[in-house]
Amino acid sequence: MPPAEVTPVFDSSAFLATCSGRPGVYRMFDASGNLLYVGKAKNLKKRLASYFRKTGLATKTMALVSKIAQVETTITGNETEALLLEQTLIKEWRPPYNILLRDDKSYPYVFLSDGDYPRLDIHRGAKNRKGRYFGPYPSAGAIRESLALLQKTFLVRQCEDSYYRNRTRPCLQYQIKRCKAPCVGLVEPAEYAEDVRHSVMFLEGRSNALNAELSANMQQASAALDFEKAAELRDQMALLRRVQDQQSMEGGTGDVDIIAALVNPGGACVHLISVRGGRVLGSKNFFPQVAIEEEAQDVLVAFLGQYYLGSHERDLPSELIVNAPHEDFPLLIEAIQELRGRELAISYRVRGTRARWQALAVTNAEQALGARLANREHMAGRFDALAEALGMDEVPQRLECFDISHSSGEATVASCVVFGPEGPLKSDYRRYNIEGVTGGDDYAAMHQALTRRFSKVRQNEGKLPDILLVDGGKGQLAMAREVLTELDVPPLTLLGVAKGTTRKPGLETLYLNDAAHEFTLPGNSPALHLIQQIRDESHRFAITGHRARRGKARRTSSLEEVAGVGPKRRRELLNHFGGLQELSRASTEEIAKAPGISKKLAGLIYAALHSE
Repeated sequence: MPPAEVTPVFDSSAFLATCSGRPGVYRMFDASGNLLYVGKAKNLKKRLASYFRKTGLATKTMALVSKIAQVETTITGNETEALLLEQTLIKEWRPPYNILLRDDKSYPYVFLSDGDYPRLDIHRGAKNRKGRYFGPYPSAGAIRESLALLQKTFLVRQCEDSYYRNRTRPCLQYQIKRCKAPCVGLVEPAEYAEDVRHSVMFLEGRSNALNAELSANMQQASAALDFEKAAELRDQMALLRRVQDQQSMEGGTGDVDIIAALVNPGGACVHLISVRGGRVLGSKNFFPQVAIEEEAQDVLVAFLGQYYLGSHERDLPSELIVNAPHEDFPLLIEAIQELRGRELAISYRVRGTRARWQALAVTNAEQALGARLANREHMAGRFDALAEALGMDEVPQRLECFDISHSSGEATVASCVVFGPEGPLKSDYRRYNIEGVTGGDDYAAMHQALTRRFSKVRQNEGKLPDILLVDGGKGQLAMAREVLTELDVPPLTLLGVAKGTTRKPGLETLYLNDAAHEFTLPGNSPALHLIQQIRDESHRFAITGHRARRGKARRTSSLEEVAGVGPKRRRELLNHFGGLQELSRASTEEIAKAPGISKKLAGLIYAALHSE
C-alpha cells in the first residue's frame, strides 16, 4: 500500500527571515499552486509574521495557515499603491479566503425620450439616445415601482416607439387609465407636456414644489366647481406621497452613499443607500463571501475597496456615511483620489438627517440578513439543531409561539405564530382579542388565548403543534400546562422562553415542559437562533395587532383633540395632504413640512393619529 501523500509544511521562519518590511501585497498559495488569499500591508514582514503566531489565531485564520505552501510578495512604493494592487488581484483571481463582493456594476437610469410625446423607460448601458437621463439608481426594482406609480399619476406613455407609431386604436393601457393615448390623438400636446413636466419635477427631486403646485390646482378646480378635476389632482398627490414614503428620507442635501455592514455567525450583509441631490434613489443589498475577517468594520472596508476601486464607471458620491470606523479609511480616500481624481469624505459620527439615513441602512442590513438566514436551507438546519438540543427523537414539523401585548392593560391582544422547516406559515397565524380579564393580567390573557386555540384541537379542528413556545418565564409555562391539562390535549413539548437577567439576546433562560428543567443554550447555537426568531416574530405580530385595536378605539376626532390645531390649521393640513387618509400615512418629518406646523406640533399630530 503506497504511503499517504503528506502536505509539505511551510517554513515560515525561513521565509520571514528574508521578508521585506516595506509596504506591499502578499499572495498565499496552497500545495497545488491555487491562490488562497491576497492581502496588503504597510509592513510586509510584520503583517505576515502575525499569521504564524503559535497562539491567538482565529479559527478561520488557522484553517488558512494550515493550507499555505508558498507565499509571494510584491513591494510597492507606498500603502496606497498596495491597496490598488490588492483590489486588482482580488478582482482578477477571486481568492476563496478574501471577502468577495458579487456585483453586476450595471446600474439603471430613467430615460425620457425627445419628441412631442416623450416616453419614460428604464435604460442601461451607453447613453447614446437623444433625451434626458435620471439616475443612476442602485435598484432596478425601485425604478420599476416608481415608474409604475408615475404612470398611474401622470399617464405618460412607456411603450416602445415602434409600437406607438403603429397604433390605430387605444391599447389596454388607455382602458385601465395608465395612458392618455397620444398615439391616436386623444390628448392635446399641451396637456401631455404638462404631465411630462410634472414627471420631470418629480425625477429631479422637486417633490415639495410639485406637491404645492398640485395642491394649488386642486383648490382652483374645487373653487370652480370642477370636482372631477379636483378629485383627480387629489389622487395624484396621494400617489406621489406614496413614492415619497418609499424614499422616506427626503430633506438632506448633496450626493451621499450610506453603507452599513452587519456580520452574524451565519453570514454578512452590506446595505447601500444612494442619495443624489438630497433625494434617495434606492438601495441594494450585498452578501459578501466572508472567510477570515469576521468583524463588521473589516467587511465594510473590504466592500468599499472593491466597490469604488473595482470599477472606473462606478458613480462616485462626495461623501460616504458608514456604520463603523476603520483605520484604513484615510488610505482608501487617498487611493480613490489617485485612481478617480475625486475627493471623497467618509463619515461615521453624523447627526440629523444623516443619522436617520445611517440608522435606516443598519435596519435594512439586519432585515436582509435575517431574511437570508431564514431561507429553507438555514431553517431546516435550525430545526435539526432544535431537535438535538431538546433531545427529541424526530425533527419537529410545526412550532407555535404565543405572546401577549397591551398598554397598561388597554386593548390586550394575544398572538400565535407558526413556523415549519420551510419558514413562517403566515396563513396559520392568529390573533386573539382578549376580553373579560383584568387589565394587565398577562396570565389570565394567556389562559384565554390558549383555551381558545386548543379548544379547536379538542373538537378535532386544526393541527396540533410538535412544540409550543410561550414567551415568558415559569408563570406563563405553568399557565400553559394548566390549559393543556384542562382540555386533555395530547402530549406535546412545552418550551418557556424567559429573558435573562440582563435582558440581552443570546442570554435567554429556557424551561423544557416544567420549571424544574431549566437550561440555556450558547449564544451561537442555531437552535437558540430559531427560538429567538420565533419569539421575536410572535412579539411583532402581537404588537401590530394591539396597536391596530387601540388605534381603532381612539380614532374618533383625533385631530380635534390636538392642542394648537384649530379649524383653520386642520383645513390647511387636509388641503396640503389631500385628505385625512394621506395625513395618517405621513411621517412626523412629512407633517412638519406642512405650512405653519412645527416639529413639536407635528409630533403631537402624529401621536394623535397613530394613538401613540
